[in-house]
Amino acid sequence: MGTTQLESVPEPKYWHLRTVLSEALDSEFSVGEVLPNERELAARFGVARATLRQALEQLELEGRLQRRRGVGTTVAPPRMGVAVGTEQHDWPGTAGDAWQSVDCTHAVPPAAVAAALESGSEEAVHIVRRSRTGNGQQVAAELLYVPAASVPDLTAIDAPSGPARARAVLRELQRLELEGRERSVELGSARADDAKELDRLPGAPVLVVTTRFVTRGRTAAISVATYRADTCRLTFGDSGGMEIHHGPERQAS
Repeated sequence: MGTTQLESVPEPKYWHLRTVLSEALDSEFSVGEVLPNERELAARFGVARATLRQALEQLELEGRLQRRRGVGTTVAPPRMGVAVGTEQHDWPGTAGDAWQSVDCTHAVPPAAVAAALESGSEEAVHIVRRSRTGNGQQVAAELLYVPAASVPDLTAIDAPSGPARARAVLRELQRLELEGRERSVELGSARADDAKELDRLPGAPVLVVTTRFVTRGRTAAISVATYRADTCRLTFGDSGGMEIHHGPERQAS
């Protein structure tokens, strides 16, 4: 990796350094390769470590780099395409579903979810936790909220908890006729539990996809899926791939 003089550049130093580093990633590094440490990079480019960190953070937001605990900063693989198009009309857990069931609990959902489900504020629902992997790492985590009214024939005899219980909830849900689903996407910050599950730092950018499943004119279930923004790009409908560019970070509701 070469050096460059930054003193006379009119644009912010970190942005120019980001451009230089990006070019180096294309020509000198391969996917998964670990970059030199911050001290070496700062000395090589003649910049303060604070400037270097800004450039590295920008490249991480753009999906070019990944910071992995215990490993360091590595070159990220291409973003994984995640289809969220409205042309799909299947229940979660049907054939071809890329998600893996992890667990199922019975608890009171967040107030916003309870309101959308039109359930009582203290009414417990089934909460199915699922995960999605890509390129050998977990890239998304999902919480699927299912009220008891949507799965009235579910019993706790055979599988009171765990992945088997989660699959049982999904099977019962699939007995209903799905009329449609509505989806919204927003950029947010990883909460502590999401960050731990996705191997990210709290506050890291994430994409939150909320899906409302409708049957018989009512909300039968709500999915809140959190995707790593550095490894995923979302595709919509028949318009082809569309990458989500990172703007100013805001909290997801």
